[in-house]
Amino acid sequence: MERKNQTIVTDFILLGLSDDPNIQTVLFATGLLIYMFTLAGNLAIIALIQTAQHLQTPMYFLLSNLAFTEMCYISSTMPKMLWDLMLGNKTISLAGCSSQMFCFLTTAATEGALLSVMAYDRYAAICHPLHYTLLMSQPVLRWLVAMSWAIGGVNGTVDTAFVFSLKFCGPNKIVHFFCDIPPVLHLSCSDTSFVELITFMISGTIIIVTVSLIFLSYVLIVLSVLKISTAQGRIKTFSTCASHLTVVSIFYGTAIFTYLRPSSGHSMEDDRVISVLYTIITPLLNPLIYSLKNKEIQAALLNLLGKKQHCRL
Repeated sequence: MERKNQTIVTDFILLGLSDDPNIQTVLFATGLLIYMFTLAGNLAIIALIQTAQHLQTPMYFLLSNLAFTEMCYISSTMPKMLWDLMLGNKTISLAGCSSQMFCFLTTAATEGALLSVMAYDRYAAICHPLHYTLLMSQPVLRWLVAMSWAIGGVNGTVDTAFVFSLKFCGPNKIVHFFCDIPPVLHLSCSDTSFVELITFMISGTIIIVTVSLIFLSYVLIVLSVLKISTAQGRIKTFSTCASHLTVVSIFYGTAIFTYLRPSSGHSMEDDRVISVLYTIITPLLNPLIYSLKNKEIQAALLNLLGKKQHCRL
């Protein structure tokens, strides 16, 4: 469609991770395995928490919500990428692109908020054990999870609305495997400075606030742990935070590098590779991290496998 000698873009082309057909085959097979393992791992965690009686605690309630969010998070980008790799048709409509961006930004911000809630849970358990059941009661937990999704929804709605309020007149090739803010803004024929400022402020505020809450929680946790008289007691207490700290480091490290830089600091090629870490690898690793570092999860899994083996005998 022509309007004032400008072609109004109605769809985009996602260039993906590679144009080489041979590499695309490998990427499809690898991506499909990663996606299946990610869904299976997070579903296994949710199932274990729902069935194991000793896992009916606030910490594991939040972990099951994080696992569900991870499934939504990777599903916002992975199916489209696999579809493109399988069929070679990398076109995505304007509406499809905006929907994908909304889902991705919503689940990403929700995950960040949930990670800060989980840090608060560890603070309440370690620093205020006598009031823990009150501080993390079921109504409080439901409210915190609902607020996490509300924050994610606001982030996804506002950022997506501002990005797609711009004009796109061509070219329409997105140097990425999904519709993320930086590569889509790069294609706009409008002045993007205001939208860049708004999205930077919103994403930056969410990241700074959630990271600050996590940091403050762990400062208070460390101060409390240092008061424990024995080294073994300190290690045992702090070990309950190891999985959470590992996940936080991976998730926020890549997110901060990607989103809290000015546009002049963005390399589309670099961002495309880095985004694989926080969109694909992080959701894959999280179930493994929580399984390998959490003895209660391991015990529940062994107990479940033992029951199955007993039933077969």
